[in-house]
Amino acid sequence: MDLPIIDLDLFLTKPHDSLEVKAECQKAAKALITYGALVLHDSRVSESDNTSFLDLLEDYFAQPEEDLKRDERPELSYQIGVTLENTEKPKCAVDEPCLKVIERLAPDQRPLDITAHDPDPKCRFFWKMVENPPYETKFPGLNAANIVPDAEHIKTRWESTMNQWGSSMKNAVEGLTEMLAVGLQLPEETFRSAGRYGPHLLAPTASDLTKHGAKDTILAGFHTDLNFLTIHGRSRYPGLHIWARNTGRRIPVKIPPGNHLLVQAGKQLEHITGGLIKAGFHEVVVNEATIGVIEKRKQEFPDRPLVRISSTFFWHLSSDYDLAPIESCVQKARELRAEQFNLGRDEGDEVVYEPMKVGEQVQSELKHIALMA
Repeated sequence: MDLPIIDLDLFLTKPHDSLEVKAECQKAAKALITYGALVLHDSRVSESDNTSFLDLLEDYFAQPEEDLKRDERPELSYQIGVTLENTEKPKCAVDEPCLKVIERLAPDQRPLDITAHDPDPKCRFFWKMVENPPYETKFPGLNAANIVPDAEHIKTRWESTMNQWGSSMKNAVEGLTEMLAVGLQLPEETFRSAGRYGPHLLAPTASDLTKHGAKDTILAGFHTDLNFLTIHGRSRYPGLHIWARNTGRRIPVKIPPGNHLLVQAGKQLEHITGGLIKAGFHEVVVNEATIGVIEKRKQEFPDRPLVRISSTFFWHLSSDYDLAPIESCVQKARELRAEQFNLGRDEGDEVVYEPMKVGEQVQSELKHIALMA
């Protein structure tokens, strides 16, 4: 996988005005502009924390559906607790600009066909990792309290495991927001302060591979994320593909072992940079590599549930923050668009990023994916 690796350790340990740190920050910004994604190295991240997290979530999603349903909150647009399979729809299945993105890709680089795709056969759990704002939010439904599952063998491990791994990913991505701001020649705190009270979500996704383990099954259809940055730890099962903005190539994700995380740009980052950084398209499917790992897990861990858990964290801007493009980024976005056009890369119709509250942007996106009425 040819994504750039960004060293957060440099930023955390060296003077921020040093040439070395500035160069690494510029590299981070360039990676997100070029690919919509990067690999982040952070030596504070522990593989054992990710392992404990994956074990816990496999056990949770192996429970009977009636037990899972107790943790469902459709009245809160599924923004806390569990979302069961066949609930969330890939926005791109009916979204015209998104379908045009697929059309512009070379036929051999396109995602699996989602035009007739039903809602995704994946489950999800949302666990908030927030600092409560010192003001009354206009979007209480997006900022509701967490749910702890009832089952004793899960409950006793739940909060400590979720908070430990969630904090690792949150700390990593917040460091990256500062690097990105520096790389874009903005004040270091620009994005971090805008997201201080964001409804950040540790958001593991689960796919039952005993039911949905056939080759070319779409577990999560081609889409972008609605938040600011998405950060992933390593899953036990391959199948995540991302698309590089600069080439339109489909890239199978392989996060290096050790202290590495995958980061992708989301819609809030696209909006605030006026399209200079585009939200990264991705899908999760069952491919030959997935099937190989399924067979290996069956032999090596016959007593473990065959559930693919994505180790995912959604970092948001604060719901009440005024989301509007930053003018210096808008100018660079125009220049980049012209460059791309001159290279024969059509990026489609120019997007107008209207000013709005972040909470309004989130609610609009949730309606598109059938999580909000």
